[in-house]
Amino acid sequence: MATWDDILTDRDKDVFALSGYGKKAGFGQRPAVLVIDVNYNFVGDRREPILESVKRFRNSCGEEGWVGVDNIQLLLAEARSKRLPIFYTTGHGEEGSVAFGRWHGKNSRGGEDFTEEARKGNEIVQEIAPQKGDAIVRKQKPSAFFGTPLMSMLNEVHADTVLVTGTTTSGCIRASVIDAFSYNFTVSVVEECTFDRGQASHKINLFDMNMKYADVVSLAETVDYIKGLPDNLFAPGL
Repeated sequence: MATWDDILTDRDKDVFALSGYGKKAGFGQRPAVLVIDVNYNFVGDRREPILESVKRFRNSCGEEGWVGVDNIQLLLAEARSKRLPIFYTTGHGEEGSVAFGRWHGKNSRGGEDFTEEARKGNEIVQEIAPQKGDAIVRKQKPSAFFGTPLMSMLNEVHADTVLVTGTTTSGCIRASVIDAFSYNFTVSVVEECTFDRGQASHKINLFDMNMKYADVVSLAETVDYIKGLPDNLFAPGL
């Protein structure tokens, strides 16, 4: 049973089945890994229940975020064994109110983003910290592509596929997936490597992306795919 089955109505299941949505697209040949916004602002600075974590980090996904970190760590180990290109996104950390734009229009605690703690919170979690050769993309909006050089970097490595991990499923993951789809990448969302502060939001957005924009794939399936890639796929000059 898919993780979203318990929140779908029978009507919805029938409609999408009859409409032909949800066909498996499969992986491409030259994948890159995207690690979206896995910083301390989104998981907190310790492993604790979300209702405790959000008291100090308003965007935290709590313990589910740390489970995601553990799974991303496993995926990155496999990706690095094949020298796949890895791209991280996070916030700038020094923005003023103009750069933040409309983020604060829907959150009563938005002023906390201007504190020193929040700025430091844009640091990528140490357990999956970037290594030499990885790229860090600073962004201000939900999509990893909007207003960033990510597309040109993916072109540089001739990627045709993105393996998407990180947070939040309903926000920056979804926005990045739709843009990647719009740029005609093959998109795979690694289920155990994504997380959200909202449980219903996580499930329904995985469902919707799987129906229209991406394959939602398991960590095990993704690891098997990576293991089967050539060792020299991203060797210089190829």
